[in-house]
Amino acid sequence: MDDNAFYNFEDEVLDLLAAKLSIYQMPDDINAAVERAAKTVDPEITKPNIDRLIKDINAFNPIDQYINSDEIEDVMVNNTSNIFVYHTKKGNIKVPERVKDRKELAQLVKKFRLYATATLAKQNIYDIHLPNHSRVNVVETPIGADITIRNFKSTAMSVIDMINLGEFSYNLGGRLWLYAEGLKIRPANLMIAGMPAAGKTTLLNSMFSFLRPEQRVVTIEDTYELNTETQDNCVRLETTLDISLAELVQNALRMRPDLLIVGEVRGAEAKDMMTAMNIGKISMSTIHASTARDVVTRLEHTPMKVERDIIPLIDAIIVISQINNGGMFTRKVTQVSEVSGIETQVLLSDLYKYDYKTSKGSDILPSVTYRDTLSNLTGIPPSEIIQEEHRRGRILERLNNMGIRSLKEINEFCREYYDNPNRAMKKININDTV
Repeated sequence: MDDNAFYNFEDEVLDLLAAKLSIYQMPDDINAAVERAAKTVDPEITKPNIDRLIKDINAFNPIDQYINSDEIEDVMVNNTSNIFVYHTKKGNIKVPERVKDRKELAQLVKKFRLYATATLAKQNIYDIHLPNHSRVNVVETPIGADITIRNFKSTAMSVIDMINLGEFSYNLGGRLWLYAEGLKIRPANLMIAGMPAAGKTTLLNSMFSFLRPEQRVVTIEDTYELNTETQDNCVRLETTLDISLAELVQNALRMRPDLLIVGEVRGAEAKDMMTAMNIGKISMSTIHASTARDVVTRLEHTPMKVERDIIPLIDAIIVISQINNGGMFTRKVTQVSEVSGIETQVLLSDLYKYDYKTSKGSDILPSVTYRDTLSNLTGIPPSEIIQEEHRRGRILERLNNMGIRSLKEINEFCREYYDNPNRAMKKININDTV
């Protein structure tokens, strides 16, 4: 079969398989479906041509190498003009590859559409999840298509990974652990803020390692990005064209969640999430904002319109930012503030701030408001809660030194620690008593 005949044959197979491969998880199942479609189009197709077809359909040229790179966060195909990638350390880079013509672009789009759902495959704008969990957004126009791909890291970053990258300290890691677990009694209601590509979802995802195994967790996202592998009792919900984020948040309250995690709030769902907090459901989310005060401002105004009186239900706001350090991009936690009440405005207590002049972050105050909340609920003196926070920071440092760094490994240690803290600490040669 010559190249032109093969192209036409492949085109028919792609049309036949449009929106039909999203149900398959394993490569062998995908390849078998491709082979069946090939034989439907041409019952006399040879084995070499089937193998060639499978190889070509599984390769998203000319961007395949970037989709499979851990150093590339996003891939942007600007129609047939050019291709940019977002490098973890270097930011946006124009790469030499490009889609040579609209015919090749249409073929690339068809490959992505294989993994669309039946509903979304009929739209001109749609999101797709590839088998490797990367997310593809396609906007089709009369002159072609623009494609944006958010790469999925095969190994989710942990809190210790982020500490090793200099994003925050062990001490702050201990505080995040305390926020996420809440001494079994009362985890914190958290908002993680930052601008686009600041690392909000990555930070939120890293905190899964601290969640208790018995917790009923419900995650709600526009497109799946959170890695929930550490949680057994977890429900993952995703919006569709017919079901909004706000509707899913409302429905999640009927699913008996101990923890409600909203991938990002930006509209009416913010009020629903605050309502969940008001009835005692612990909630965590990300939000686009550059400071803790900006978070409060966004919540109070259109389109969120959260009543000021209930904003203090949020215990802490964590701000993460992307910083250009001599041409290299790094991420840093730049602010941690606890919501401490309300007077003429919502009161914020800054506990941690990043100094752009010295390129260092430092503690300003110990936890006060949330610490006192825990103290009142547990009967543990505030000084002992602060000691526990510091202890957890030392534990993270010891785990790092022992090479225990992955999300899953940290979670396994945390489970031991929740079951018997003294035994768990002795296991890593820390002799503090709890």
